[in-house]
Amino acid sequence: MTATPGPEEAFDRRSSSTGAGQQGVGQEGAEALEKEARLPLTGWQQEVDQGLRYGLEAAESIVDRRISTFSRGELPHYAGINTFMKAPYIEDVNRVGDFDVAIVGIPHDCGTTYRPGTRFGPQGIRRISALYTPYNYEMGVDLRESISLCDVGDIFTIPANNEKSFDQISKGVAHVFASGAFPILLGGDHSIGFPTVRGVCRHLGDKKVGIIHFDRHVDTQEIDLDERMHTCPWFHATNMANAPAENLVQLGIGGWQVPREGVKVCRERGTNVLTVTDICDMGLEAAAKYAIERATDGTDCVYISFDIDCIDAGFVPGTGWPEPGGLLPREALKLLELIVRNVPVCGLEVVEVSPPYDISDMTSLMATRVICDVMAHLVVSGQLPRKQKPAWLHEACNMNVDQKWR
Repeated sequence: MTATPGPEEAFDRRSSSTGAGQQGVGQEGAEALEKEARLPLTGWQQEVDQGLRYGLEAAESIVDRRISTFSRGELPHYAGINTFMKAPYIEDVNRVGDFDVAIVGIPHDCGTTYRPGTRFGPQGIRRISALYTPYNYEMGVDLRESISLCDVGDIFTIPANNEKSFDQISKGVAHVFASGAFPILLGGDHSIGFPTVRGVCRHLGDKKVGIIHFDRHVDTQEIDLDERMHTCPWFHATNMANAPAENLVQLGIGGWQVPREGVKVCRERGTNVLTVTDICDMGLEAAAKYAIERATDGTDCVYISFDIDCIDAGFVPGTGWPEPGGLLPREALKLLELIVRNVPVCGLEVVEVSPPYDISDMTSLMATRVICDVMAHLVVSGQLPRKQKPAWLHEACNMNVDQKWR
């Protein structure tokens, strides 16, 4: 396992020299070639063996005897059942703690105030995730060799009832979080940000969580259309003692869809907002350091909420509130690298993917990339696999972490 880099080392992208005999190959490319040579093939061989055991040996005409009759692994990418990256589906959620990472779908879009469709986000993300392999060239990480991943399916949300759905979401997230598995949540609209954080806070005891929020919108109104909608999660999340408002960092905010009611709350509560222009002027490294400093000041862990619409609408058309002028994909991915490798991350949600408005699965693919990158950064920084449950995770469940509403 790679040791967690110090802050200066993590932010300094320079290195000593390229690999010998790799003239003409970029520095990162040369290093990536060497990293791959050091990766084991144990997980890959186990998958092949299991595929043959469960899916029968191939027909006699098949030369590659690693192929099975029934598809039971990564290949072919277009075949198989759509769990996330073809991870095993765990029907018995009581077993979730046997895995390092758990994928949880939250197909809820009743908090949407304009374009619905994010209830299909988990399906869309899972479907296109079959395109991916578990290996990343630049990072030299093979998730199959590093961590155990499972998909527990979707939380049963209640159509047309946000509050009942929120209760379901909080209970489901709390269960996965308490098990010790790292929760990765597939939204759903951004109203789920409140119940997901509430689920985390139920098992924090007296510990605190900072929130790093990628978005074009502040999402800090108390109500919208007389309910707690997808414009409201952080007002209610930061009402909880475990999630102080001063530790909420919002990256990429701007444009013509930021309601003044929410801006007033940000000002009054002292949240931390960086626009896209701020990030570009400061530089990605400085912006990431700012986010880390604010989110970790007095907290014990950090929760990452990634709204896909933080990225320029030209790259992610399949979302409920597209806004031009957002981050470029590589900027968002670089910010995630600089942040995730340098903070204790307790969970990730990716929200507002709306497949009915998507084109060629572009938005779902971006969401998949975010998730895979975060898992890899957690591996590189030594946060996964966990050797033991984190100190900030409490077994006892506190059901009364949030304030009464209405």
